[in-house]
Amino acid sequence: MVSTGSNPATALASPAAPIAQFFIPAAASLQERRPRTLKHGDTFAVFDHNGDVLSGPGSPEGLFHLDTRYLSHLYLTINGKRPMLLSSTLRDDNATLRCDLTNPDHFDDKGKLTLGHDLIHLRRSRFLWNARCYERLTVSNYDDRPQHVRIEIGFGADFADLFEVRGTVRARRGRHLPAVVEQDAVLLSYIGLDKRKRSTRLSFDPQPDQLGSDHVVYDLHLAPQETRPLFIEIGCDQTVTQRPGYRSFFIGLRDARRALRALSSRAASIATSNGIFNEAARRSIADLYMLMTEKPEGPYPYAGIPWFSTVFGRDAIITALETLWLDPEIARGVLGHLAINQATDVDPSSDSEPGKILHEVRAGEMAELGEVPFRRYYGSIDSTPLFVMLAGEYLHRTGDLATIERLLPHIEAALTWIDEYGDRDGDGFVEYGRLTEEGLVNQAWKDSHDSIFHADGALAKGPIAIAEVQAYVYGAWQAAADIFRRLNRAERSASLLVRAEGLRRAFDAAFFDEELGTYVLALDGNKRPCRTRSSNAGHALFAGIAFPERAKQVARTLMSAPSFCGWGIRTIASTEARYNPMSYHNGSVWPHDNAMIAKGLARYGYRSDAARIFEGLFAASTYIDLQRLPELFCGFARQRAQGPTFYPVACAPQAWAAAAPLSLLQSCLGLDFDPDALRISFNEPRLPSFLDEVLLRDLSIGNGSADVAVRRSGRHVMVDVVERRGDVRVLTML
Repeated sequence: MVSTGSNPATALASPAAPIAQFFIPAAASLQERRPRTLKHGDTFAVFDHNGDVLSGPGSPEGLFHLDTRYLSHLYLTINGKRPMLLSSTLRDDNATLRCDLTNPDHFDDKGKLTLGHDLIHLRRSRFLWNARCYERLTVSNYDDRPQHVRIEIGFGADFADLFEVRGTVRARRGRHLPAVVEQDAVLLSYIGLDKRKRSTRLSFDPQPDQLGSDHVVYDLHLAPQETRPLFIEIGCDQTVTQRPGYRSFFIGLRDARRALRALSSRAASIATSNGIFNEAARRSIADLYMLMTEKPEGPYPYAGIPWFSTVFGRDAIITALETLWLDPEIARGVLGHLAINQATDVDPSSDSEPGKILHEVRAGEMAELGEVPFRRYYGSIDSTPLFVMLAGEYLHRTGDLATIERLLPHIEAALTWIDEYGDRDGDGFVEYGRLTEEGLVNQAWKDSHDSIFHADGALAKGPIAIAEVQAYVYGAWQAAADIFRRLNRAERSASLLVRAEGLRRAFDAAFFDEELGTYVLALDGNKRPCRTRSSNAGHALFAGIAFPERAKQVARTLMSAPSFCGWGIRTIASTEARYNPMSYHNGSVWPHDNAMIAKGLARYGYRSDAARIFEGLFAASTYIDLQRLPELFCGFARQRAQGPTFYPVACAPQAWAAAAPLSLLQSCLGLDFDPDALRISFNEPRLPSFLDEVLLRDLSIGNGSADVAVRRSGRHVMVDVVERRGDVRVLTML
């Protein structure tokens, strides 16, 4: 899942029980609500289609800043009634949300129609910038006579911690301060148990006709065809007040759009023969850069909205791997930020050990108080080897040895962690087991409490050596060997290659199961194999630990009907004991998981299978709002002329899901880079059935770049260099 350890399938025994897993209640389906999301930096917002916030049990709606909900209620009425929705749209770049509304029929006390429907138009234009939510509400009268219109907006702030919103019950909370009401502003404040004061300031322009502690009223007298603008700003912990209005709104909007453009301008662009895919690709890129947060070390993709809009190690590393061909700067930012937050000591309360890479960071009241262990939490078994893998892939993509040299102490520390802490029992495999009862039970990407099990369905007991982590360690040693070779440390490089080959042989002997036709899911604490067909085996292809003769069997198993449902590869095959297509990790389809598997299939020459996965996920996206691939969806078999079944509380946008189509495109095209030779190569390129042509602009390498067209020609795929800038070569290997 998203690497948070939070999963909807796990429930707490009671509010007072020790918290072992941090669940998301499925009391309200996000698919049913189809929320609209905005994000900038450490602030995000979730609104309904009308632009309102109607929070309730299981609802993620609100304005959030640093893991606290600063606005939990926002409800607009016209003449006492909720307006009717006309449309609700996000700009293609995710910069703004626009909601178009109109009035319903309005009757007086005697039942006489006083205002017919569709005469008053309301447009809510909204964006986030620097911990503020800006809104321009325009009210227009399209009647042929003057109208009196009362606009009332109710508001409130519960200052709930994000984990409270997700379902955790707290025994005690802080206290709300009395609202401070001014002529054109209201200040709502809360002092938490952590002694920190959190405040929401709502400011209005022009000055309202009425303003109270929980509502604002405008009485507007509109001539025919008259439009009146109203401006609202909602600031989170704003120490500097500013007057809302036309100037403030448009300066903020200009700066927000410029920032998004500056971020996304680094990326290569994609245009294809399929207009629907072009829209999906644009949405993927827009979502990625909306989720990007600028850190001192560079851009860092937050995991997803609403539950995971913060730093996650595993998610960001995988997102960076998926987008490395498109924008290497993301990988550089991720490596830099994770390096400076690398663990330096043993701390059981945070599952910290020297050299370990972050799992999750939280800044809310509950994290500050230790009510949840995620203030700075290191409970993931795979982030550390993946960090080394990303460093190697970044060097392979860019040739940026200077950055790798700066990161070298952190790479060394990560390798030391694998040796001294990762292998708990000295058997040559890396196992996980939490150091605190408050930590996560399962610490690989499938972190539900029931995601690691034996053939009879019995849950595995730890410490657990899960299949893909051994593959990542192999990949980390291979990557580190290449790094040390480039640094002229031949002996260190050679020793790592020897270790990697030894792990490869040991992994094959312990994990490959001839009867299953694939690798087992894991080894439990007694070294008993979990003989379960799972998508985890595909990660062995991704990292290259699989022997070539095994790859064919693994590919066949992954692409067989029990695993490949038509939309993608299920996390668990339908033949297995705990299979449930509606579960979080035991039969669902995760786009990022499929993208990684497809990369592995392509690595071993099964590019046609990678194209099938691409076709399935693209087909699924055409049925999804905004063509935005969610965190996951249900693993029911694909039916003719029907879309996929949605998972009720899947996050969207989600960084590694947004990046999945981009990674799949690279896998199908066999796109690779050699910065030393200034060469871009296409190795046995394939095009999925829905694409006849792909144009990639600004493929960068060194100080040069190229625009390349890939076209279907009968049964073959042709690569054509459209434009070349600098001394760049493009090579096709068929």
